[in-house]
Amino acid sequence: MALIIGLAWASWHADRRLAERLPAGMEGQRLSVSGYVCDIPSPGSFNSLRFSFCVTQWHERPHSPNQAIKLPQLLRLAWYGHAERRLPSHRLRLELVLKRPHGALNDAGFRYEDWLFRKGYRATGTVREVVPDQAVMCSLKCRYHEAHHWIANWVEHRFASAEHRPLISSLLVGDRGHLTPTHWKVLQATGTIHLVAISGLHLGLIALGAGFLVRRLLLALPLTWVGEVVQRRCLFAAVMICCLVYALMAGFTVPTQRALLMVLVGGWSLLFARQLPAWQAWVWALAAVLLLDPFAPLDQGFWLSFGAVAVLIWVFAAGLRPLGWLGTLLLAQGALFAGLWPLLQVFGQDQPLIGGLANLLAIPWVSLVVMPGLIGGAVVVAIVPAAIEVVVPFCDGLMGILWVVLTYLAELPSPAINVGPWEVIGLAGLVLLLVKVPTPGGGTCAGLLFVAWLAVVQPPTLQRPNAHLVEPELRVWDVGQGLAVLVRHQDTVLLYDTGPAVPGVFSAVESTLLPNLKALGINRIDTLVISHADSDHSGGLATLARSIQIGKLVTGEVSAVQEKLGETSGLVVQPCAVAGEELAGLHIHYWHAGDSRTGNDASCVVRIEHAPSRTEWLLPGDISAATEALYLSHLRGQGSLAADVTRLVLAPHHAARHPPRRSGCQL
Repeated sequence: MALIIGLAWASWHADRRLAERLPAGMEGQRLSVSGYVCDIPSPGSFNSLRFSFCVTQWHERPHSPNQAIKLPQLLRLAWYGHAERRLPSHRLRLELVLKRPHGALNDAGFRYEDWLFRKGYRATGTVREVVPDQAVMCSLKCRYHEAHHWIANWVEHRFASAEHRPLISSLLVGDRGHLTPTHWKVLQATGTIHLVAISGLHLGLIALGAGFLVRRLLLALPLTWVGEVVQRRCLFAAVMICCLVYALMAGFTVPTQRALLMVLVGGWSLLFARQLPAWQAWVWALAAVLLLDPFAPLDQGFWLSFGAVAVLIWVFAAGLRPLGWLGTLLLAQGALFAGLWPLLQVFGQDQPLIGGLANLLAIPWVSLVVMPGLIGGAVVVAIVPAAIEVVVPFCDGLMGILWVVLTYLAELPSPAINVGPWEVIGLAGLVLLLVKVPTPGGGTCAGLLFVAWLAVVQPPTLQRPNAHLVEPELRVWDVGQGLAVLVRHQDTVLLYDTGPAVPGVFSAVESTLLPNLKALGINRIDTLVISHADSDHSGGLATLARSIQIGKLVTGEVSAVQEKLGETSGLVVQPCAVAGEELAGLHIHYWHAGDSRTGNDASCVVRIEHAPSRTEWLLPGDISAATEALYLSHLRGQGSLAADVTRLVLAPHHAARHPPRRSGCQL
């Protein structure tokens, strides 16, 4: 019954969210809306300012009055050309152009459309004109976002001279919009992204700090003034008020709300000495989160946060062995590293080996030094503004020590641990069982087992789920404006182009190719063909070469592609030649219009022939109509246009605004 009620509750919320939609007739049209900014604006790609906008009034309505349409109430907007500019007001009237939520759809990797639905954005668009509009009715939610924006601006202004201001703003007010790609790269390499996302760790620290201070104040009072019951109530109220204030300062995001509920349930059971099993408090927190936010399971953070708490409860609940602070820290970190590994594999994420050491050092430093220093420093600056000359360098120094350590660890060679799911599940189960052994050597045995397992584990060989199939497989991945095609047959893999990339903004290799290759069990590309050097066909090439083994690389623009690879790459770039090759029964034919050509017409055309099925695939890159005619002449001259062959042709220069071609019909 609980399952049925939960599904009904989630379905009702999903139906309400899906009911909000932008009519097709309003897409691409200049529209006018009024409302307020409902997050902290942050610089985006292409010199844009990106922010969320809560609509209170649509000044244009759909032309069909008989059709009841609920227009989107939350928009994700970009104001191009204004990255360094502030919005003129919190309440605005905007002239904008909108479109329905859309993103790449692939089996694995980041799915932008799913992320938009999870966050509640039912339309995205660009801003054309911004005008302050004080006529907008500002509700309690509006005033909260205005106050949060003011606090973020205050932190940005007060800590403007700090070298690590983006990290300070992230920890104090949850403003991660100013973190650079370098920040994210280091945090991802060390497995410490959770440190800059306001979560249970931060609220737990606030709860512990507030509880410690309030408890000391209450103990200083005579017992006749405050009884034991009143002390507990005051302590619980003070802890929850402090956690709520910090959660509101941090933006009251969904992960923060989830952490606040967990602190509420855990604090209630602990501070009032309720004789409840730890698992019961965990279940109550889980139920409260699902009741208030049925979309929470769409977040990876939901599974990871509740999974982490479950691992800690399993390890420490009802434990009778006394452990010092170091033993507790090592046991907790080791159990979390092994216990959360299966969950990370489900989400297609790697478990960096250096992450265990990084968290072992970073979590105590952030918990005991950085967070108390930042919060205390911010309070001091707010009370005594003149203290800014001392507080800012002090806070910057605390954060700088952490960042130096993380940067150093991120640069250390850390081999990727590529193992199968059953190996990881087996390791996690053994480690979690050993730490529960009621002897002093249980945790030590678990640690030795983990180290021994790492020493003997070998990267898996190239997996071929379709190696027994006779027919080859071709996948055209959705990479937007660009191209990435995978051809796989038996034990060979050919990849044609790597999709687009914008440095520091987006890379199809990172968001699409690598996750999908990993999901397919592919850790080697036998032949990589880069049609030409345009960024939408060769984006992220250096990243791909560093991340996966490549047998050989063939391209139509050798020098330009070699430059993209970089001097440190040992991969030899071969020119596209008329002669072909054979890969596991597939005949690969290359063709190039001429060495003097550059750009689109320098594309390396690949024809893949599978003789048993009389099937051919033609991948022409971005060649123009004139070059298509040359290629057709080449095929006729070789007698390669047999009528009884099934040909699949990927249209050249997809999505380009060129006149219609007829060569595809001729093929």
